[in-house]
Amino acid sequence: MDAVDRLTEHGVCTHTACEALGVSRATYYRHRRTPPRQGPPRPGPTPARALSPEQRKEVLEALCSEAYRNLSPAAVWAKLLDDQGRYLCSERTMYRILASEGASRERRHLRSHPAHEAPALVATAPNQVWSWDITKLRGAHKGQWFYLYVVLDIYSRYVVGWLAATRESAELARWLLAESARKQNIGVDCLTIHSDRGAPMTAKKVADLFDDLGITRSLSRPRVSNDNAISEAQFKTLKYQPTFPETFEDIGDVRHHIDRLLTWYNTEHYHSGIGLLTPATVHHGLAQHVLSKRQEVLDRAYARHPERFVTQPPVPPALPTEVRIGRPATTLTTGVILP
Repeated sequence: MDAVDRLTEHGVCTHTACEALGVSRATYYRHRRTPPRQGPPRPGPTPARALSPEQRKEVLEALCSEAYRNLSPAAVWAKLLDDQGRYLCSERTMYRILASEGASRERRHLRSHPAHEAPALVATAPNQVWSWDITKLRGAHKGQWFYLYVVLDIYSRYVVGWLAATRESAELARWLLAESARKQNIGVDCLTIHSDRGAPMTAKKVADLFDDLGITRSLSRPRVSNDNAISEAQFKTLKYQPTFPETFEDIGDVRHHIDRLLTWYNTEHYHSGIGLLTPATVHHGLAQHVLSKRQEVLDRAYARHPERFVTQPPVPPALPTEVRIGRPATTLTTGVILP
């Protein structure tokens, strides 16, 4: 309002000043008629129906008593009626009394979940960090499901092992991980395997296998959906492939189709996260050869028509130097979880 007054003092009409400042003219005129009250507002008279200080104290003592301190005000109100035949005040008044005493937060004694650190992993080459997960596949009959276990190298996105079964099982997971490590010639203390906190992932049999093979285990935080995003993205790519069946007849049908689809994924799928190379190309160390050949083709195209490339000569998408799970703030040792 003072700004409007200053403008009007310099010859600007009230209508223009209010419009320029975004102030309602009615509000401005009302403010001029009734100047703002100075100091804190005066307390109004206490209603006749209000509780007396002794009654408020009685309500507060009941709410904070040993028998009722872990109950909500609504439950206290009901229990006082049922157990003692007492009515102290309304449920809303109980909340107001607690708020005035600064005690209106959660009153119940609740279980506190331990804090879990976010996973912080980095891979700069294949077979440093793997990610594995299990997804459900719909069967042809109502209530029929199959389970696909997939172990994925996060750097190359190469599927190093998979298994289709009719159930989730720690024994099957243990066998798959052991067999995948054997086929990839994984040495002791050279690999970290990341997963979510599903029952097979946290089973003691799987933990014992990691100890036996010298593999570091990494787990997602509970109730965090994006801590295992690489495996989830791989499942989505697989299921959105046009030839992915809507349902599967039996476990043999599952294995036939998944073998075909994962072969396509490893050898034919140009992955945007690894420079539009196939996972097999990156995993088997052929990436630089393929990128060099791409650059030769692009150089020839530039030599023929340099006017088509306005800013710079064309280059193929680069292969990332590292792939991370999580966003650590400090430098990581390859494949190792920060303490």
